[in-house]
Amino acid sequence: MLYRGEAIPKWQPGEPRRIDVTHHRRPDLVGEIADTSLSLDLDEQKQLYARLRIPEYWVVDVKGLRLFAFGLTEAGMYEAIQISQVLDHLPIALIEQALDRSTTDTNTAAANWVMQQLQSQSK
Repeated sequence: MLYRGEAIPKWQPGEPRRIDVTHHRRPDLVGEIADTSLSLDLDEQKQLYARLRIPEYWVVDVKGLRLFAFGLTEAGMYEAIQISQVLDHLPIALIEQALDRSTTDTNTAAANWVMQQLQSQSK
């Protein structure tokens, strides 16, 4: 879960981080890491988060090294997106490239590469 802006929920240590829209505001982005749950994450979980009106939903396919990114439409349905609106117009392809790099580089090296790419795009 990712929250941007004001009223970010605070959980106590050990407390489950569940989305409870009766007590907390909705997260801006929710992501799932799919190793054995890809079909569930792309079907049932996606429908659940759409019903909760989460603006963006991402699924990382660990085995296929892919990122499925969805944005919520005005009709309340998710559609595939190529650029994140929540994360300041971050290209989804950049994250996919970082996933690919993580197979040959360390996580730190892949993260540093992403930061370099973002800095060069902002110039």
